[in-house]
Amino acid sequence: MTTIKIEGMTCHHCVKAVNEELAKVPGVTKVVEVSLENKNAVVEGSADNAALIAAVAEAGYEARVA
Repeated sequence: MTTIKIEGMTCHHCVKAVNEELAKVPGVTKVVEVSLENKNAVVEGSADNAALIAAVAEAGYEARVA
């Protein structure tokens, strides 16, 4: 599992947008959780960290691997 810290999410629409973008990343087998409270996302699979960060950026937020 990979945990990504995300800055800028403020509502459940943000969570949905991040979830949808992460689910599109090749190698992601499951988006375990996108947490507004914890400001992070947890994904399963073999996706490249750079691709995960790019997906979060595509949704409009800043991310880094925790």
